[in-house]
Amino acid sequence: QVHLVDSGGGLVQAGDSLRLSCVVSGRFSSIGAVAWFRQAPGEEREFVSALHWKVGSPYYAPSAKDRFTISRDNAKNTVYLQMNMLKPEDTAVYYCAATIDPDLRLNWSDYGYWGQGTQVTVSS
Repeated sequence: QVHLVDSGGGLVQAGDSLRLSCVVSGRFSSIGAVAWFRQAPGEEREFVSALHWKVGSPYYAPSAKDRFTISRDNAKNTVYLQMNMLKPEDTAVYYCAATIDPDLRLNWSDYGYWGQGTQVTVSS
């Protein structure tokens, strides 16, 4: 079992930054990747970024590349998503997720463990 607790959302203005946190606990040996997804009202849940758990290599959706950075603090068992130059279209509930699949997956259905979500609202 893997347990995730995400936090760090808030209301910011366009151009501001936020850092989301995802505290990971449970069977670390079973984790293939930890990712961030987001879901805006009336929209499908979409992939934002992922971190291969063992290798540490990151992957980004085109919308996140060059603005967002995913990282991991092993001492705190925490995965972060640093979001810079936020735009109103980044407004969504952001979810941390984990998969046991050893290959990096981009589809939300491949992730079996989820945080509760944290709201990010970017005003123009």
